[in-house]
Amino acid sequence: MTGFPLRRRSFLLLAAAATTSCATACATASYGGPQRTLTIAAGEKGGFYKEFAALLAQRLTTAPGDLNATVRESTGSVANLELLSAGEVDLALTLADTADSAVAGAAPFTAPVPLRAIGRVYENYLQLVVPTTSPVRSVADLAGRRISLGAEGSGAALSGERLLAVSKVRADVDHLPLTEAADLLAAGDIDALLWSGGVPTPGLAELDARRPIRLVDITAHVTALRATYDFAYQQVGVPDSGYGHPGAVTTIGVPNLLVAAPSLPEDVAEEVARLLVEDAPDLVPEQALGTQYLDRRSLIATDPVPLHPGAARAYRQLRG
Repeated sequence: MTGFPLRRRSFLLLAAAATTSCATACATASYGGPQRTLTIAAGEKGGFYKEFAALLAQRLTTAPGDLNATVRESTGSVANLELLSAGEVDLALTLADTADSAVAGAAPFTAPVPLRAIGRVYENYLQLVVPTTSPVRSVADLAGRRISLGAEGSGAALSGERLLAVSKVRADVDHLPLTEAADLLAAGDIDALLWSGGVPTPGLAELDARRPIRLVDITAHVTALRATYDFAYQQVGVPDSGYGHPGAVTTIGVPNLLVAAPSLPEDVAEEVARLLVEDAPDLVPEQALGTQYLDRRSLIATDPVPLHPGAARAYRQLRG
């Protein structure tokens, strides 16, 4: 089985940097520039993007130096990159397949989006969620059923539409925020939901407490996804679903990237990348199982987005 190592990792997560439009000149910072208050485009309430971004913003605010951060809630990867392109945020979390489309100017983007990566920070799991009593055992079983593929503007929506396309399954598709989709699944008003995030995702753990859930193996379609969309989707193992019902399952993994605009100053990017390595233990949510976190070697593997020169310099220095 291909994929990523499934043992507890030291968490190498996100930090933030600033575009010129977001900078404020107030003092001399540790990286040699003006003080900056940064905005991180995160994700939905109940998801890992939001959890991670909140920890990161707190750490940036309390750490020595003058890099501070706030979190902007969003619907996910596509929306985050649109906000970054518009100069409304300084840093964005995105699935790598969404970033691949953005760099190429492919749908749902209408033009190429210039990006530079601070790092590949953790693994997202495509989680096709059904009640434990559901007859759905494969993507084919979704035919004719009602399913939420994630909110409009989310990475899950993009990945989910691709999954249904390659599997040639016609379902009754909604695009709902996680909290709304979870409520409908708990009430029996939808048959399944697709989510992309860490395991366990807080919102899904809450759903499991109301109505027990399980994950459906979707890896039969990983080869078709790779062939059709020219992106290295990975088959990954989840040793425990994390939702109170142990049992190994395989699914499709998509790396998560922390990205910025190319205009991000190199010294800021360097300081951010250094924080990711040196403050990693402070960036792990308490509920995380740890299987989604990658080690230092993986942090620099940011294809299809090139590393920001400042981040690359930091990683070279830290390697010694």
